[in-house]
Parts: sequence; structure tokens; C-alpha cells
Amino acid sequence: MGIIRYALWILPALLGFIAGYTDYRWRRIPNWLTVPGLLLGIAVNSIVRGWSGTKESLLGAGLGLLVLLPLVLLRSLGAGDWKLMGAVGAFFGPRDLITVLFATLLIAGVMALILVIWKKRAGQTFRNIGRLLAAMVSLRLPGAEMSLDNAESTKIPFGLAVAVAVILYSFAHLWGLR
Repeated sequence: MGIIRYALWILPALLGFIAGYTDYRWRRIPNWLTVPGLLLGIAVNSIVRGWSGTKESLLGAGLGLLVLLPLVLLRSLGAGDWKLMGAVGAFFGPRDLITVLFATLLIAGVMALILVIWKKRAGQTFRNIGRLLAAMVSLRLPGAEMSLDNAESTKIPFGLAVAVAVILYSFAHLWGLR
């Protein structure tokens, strides 16, 4: 594998690390990271795999953005997290992105469970889940108290979960475990 092929795994790991750090530290993932990450993912795939790499990269970016768009519109996920998943998709393509997305959701779920237990908010969490399910069944949006705008809500740094999943997946490829 040539040096540029290693970039397909090292660069998204670096992107994930920086995004995870900024999301943990400042609770935001900046555009100066996600937009160049998206463009770099497309460029590296295009260089390594030609037109098929470009196509896979664009499909991965589109899938990452499409899958998380409803969560952004409902204000339950930040736009930086959304753009980060698009950039990750540009590096990995749609097939690998699905694996990374499932790993991210699993990691985020574990993080949320730990936070709920730590902050002793299990009762409130179950009530919120009930409200979300009721809103979905009645085909309406949940109230403002169920969004990122609520200062009292317990939030996890989703970008950190993305970072862990991307780094683990990238190094699994580099070490030949995947």
C-alpha cells in the first residue's frame, strides 16, 4: 500500500481526533475543520481510486449528511456534528460509513447512559423518551425543552463519539484487522 493509501486511514483519524477534542473542550466542531475535511476526503479518494473513488466519496458524504439531517432539523444534534459525519463519509464512502455510524451510535449511547447514571437523571430521561415517542406517534415535533437549546438538558459531545469510532475503525484498517 502506497503512502497516499495510508492517508485514507490516517487523515480521517486525525480529523476525528481534532473534532473530538474541540467538541469535548468547547462543545463545538468548527467549519475550519469540517469543510476542509470533506474536500480532503474527496480529493484523497479521487487520487487513490480515480473516478470511482470520487463517486464513493461523494456518496459517503451525502449519506452521512442525509442520515443525520433529521436530527439536526429537530435540534437534537448540532450542525458541526452533522458536517463532521459528512466529512467522515467523504473519506470512508457509504459502506464503511455505515459501520462507523453504527459504532458512533453505540459509543454515544454508552456515553449517554454513563452520564445519565452519573448525574442521577434516569427518571427525567425516561419521561423525555416518553415525550419523544408521544410526539412521534402524533406526528408532531417535541417541545422546545427537548432540544439542544434547553440549557438544563444533559448533553453528550457527539463529536467525541464520532472521533472514537473513526480512530478505532481507521487503525483497525491500518493494522489489518478489518
